[in-house]
Amino acid sequence: MLYYLFEYLEKEFQFPGASLFGFLSFRAAMAIILSLLISTIYGKRIIRFLQKKQVGETVRDLGLEGQAEKAGTPTMGGIIIILATLIPVFLLAKLDNIYIILLLITTVWMGIIGFIDDYIKKFKNDKEGLKGRFKILGQVGLGLIVGATLYFSDDVTIKEKLPIAQQQELLAENPNIAPSKLFEEEIKSTKTTIPFVKGNEFDYASLITWLSPSLKPYAWVIFILAAIFIITAVSNGANLTDGIDGLAAGTSAIIVLTLGIFAWVSGNIIFSDYLNIMYIPRVEEITIYIAAFVGALIGFLWYNTYPAQVFMGDTGSLTIGGIIAVIAIAVRKEWLIPLLCGIFLAENLSVVMQVSYFKYTKKKFGEGKRIFKMSPLHHHYQKSGYHESKIVTRFWIIGILLAILSIVTLKIR
Repeated sequence: MLYYLFEYLEKEFQFPGASLFGFLSFRAAMAIILSLLISTIYGKRIIRFLQKKQVGETVRDLGLEGQAEKAGTPTMGGIIIILATLIPVFLLAKLDNIYIILLLITTVWMGIIGFIDDYIKKFKNDKEGLKGRFKILGQVGLGLIVGATLYFSDDVTIKEKLPIAQQQELLAENPNIAPSKLFEEEIKSTKTTIPFVKGNEFDYASLITWLSPSLKPYAWVIFILAAIFIITAVSNGANLTDGIDGLAAGTSAIIVLTLGIFAWVSGNIIFSDYLNIMYIPRVEEITIYIAAFVGALIGFLWYNTYPAQVFMGDTGSLTIGGIIAVIAIAVRKEWLIPLLCGIFLAENLSVVMQVSYFKYTKKKFGEGKRIFKMSPLHHHYQKSGYHESKIVTRFWIIGILLAILSIVTLKIR
């Protein structure tokens, strides 16, 4: 809203300093500062409110060290993250940008699903919370909305570079030619980025056009199915990661900050030309959302690091996962998720492996056996005697290494 206000003041009255709001870097800086202030200052008030309403965590006895002390700690703290993200975005972002609209829908959609789950657990005394099929249904619904919007919206396009011969010809005529002149017109495309391969690009349409080129108009089916799978997998991965103090919030902040770098360079034609990567018009506005989201996560960590004063609950974890997935799809870096979100992947796989192996051995030998002492993976290390602060710190370090490797893929072909 402030963006439009200062844009009007600049155009109509030449208001001093109003032009600052036209700069992405200024608005991003303002977004992260504002979200940090909201999450740290007002976060404390929200925690007190949750305590007053007795919205405390009910801890199941899993035989973990320090577990009993966590009982009664306020949950549903994801509200802090959501509010600290949405307020700066509404104030500073271009609200007519298709990517911002999708992220706002994602935040509210997943936040409602997570809130219902936490509400049932706490106020209906049902430890299972919202039935799994309803969670999946909500994730699939969001995937349909996101996938269909990104495929059919005219505002979602890419620009590809001209053929090398044509670029050389233009550069020969004018060595100082603007980078924008070396790109073709905006086009609709199902292309995305795939790391460690020549060209770094993959077209979803190729999954069906190899059967017949006439099937290309139906590429939307493949794209939407991919969006549904990615959103479901990442949101569940974030949910499983939220098991010890500070793990999900810290890991997510690292992932989102990395995606912010991708959004910045992919939406800037000069950086796109220099790095020889796909240029995605208008996607740079996501940087404002990411800045606010990172600030909210870091501010939340102020109260969530060991010993936690508040837990995010499914209100936070499902929302975080959904947002990360949608950003990755929007900036066309979803094939980097197994690397960038390696912590989420490991947590997911540990559960799948544990359950599958237990069922297999029980069926074959009559007694179920386990691969890990406990799943998800972070509980395995707790059972092994590691303090949760050490586990969280080491997971963060691994997350940083994965983020660096992900950024390196910008130039590795």
